[in-house]
Amino acid sequence: MFKKNAPTDKHAAKKAVVLRTEKKSCLLLASVIAALALLIAGGILFISRKGEKTLQVADSLSPDFSATTVTYPVEIFEDGQARHFQYRAGDGIAIKYFILKSSDGLIRAAFDACDVCWRAGKGYYQAGDFMVCRNCGRRFASFLVNEVQGGCNPAPLNRKIVDGKVVIRVEDIREGKQYFEFSRRS
Repeated sequence: MFKKNAPTDKHAAKKAVVLRTEKKSCLLLASVIAALALLIAGGILFISRKGEKTLQVADSLSPDFSATTVTYPVEIFEDGQARHFQYRAGDGIAIKYFILKSSDGLIRAAFDACDVCWRAGKGYYQAGDFMVCRNCGRRFASFLVNEVQGGCNPAPLNRKIVDGKVVIRVEDIREGKQYFEFSRRS
């Protein structure tokens, strides 16, 4: 009787080992596939956002707000990097703008919006010598900021350079409020 059951017990034990191994293999395979999928998705996200900088509002700078003007030292723009700022209007609307030293050596300013894409509220980021619309992806050479207006070009913001400072009139900043009144989206 023992001899007859012995092969069956061996067979059952072998079957149990094989079945457990298959379950472990399936779990391991599923884990590897999930990890690869996450890795690939992360890589695609990284590549698709390559060159796109996040919006950097220069909060660490303390502009001089007087009753009628906002001023910034010229030196902070020497590196050619666009600096994003915002002015909060009396009704709480944040009017966003950027200032940069363009490739032709001039300091330029524009609202962080345009006539076409302002409703999206996305603004621009800098990619090398270009400002790029975050909504439609159009690229604008830095030396054309303040020169070309309309369409998807960054909406110009008047500025002057006086005694080593970029001077922007608060009145000019407030004129850009129309680009940031998102209740008008329709």
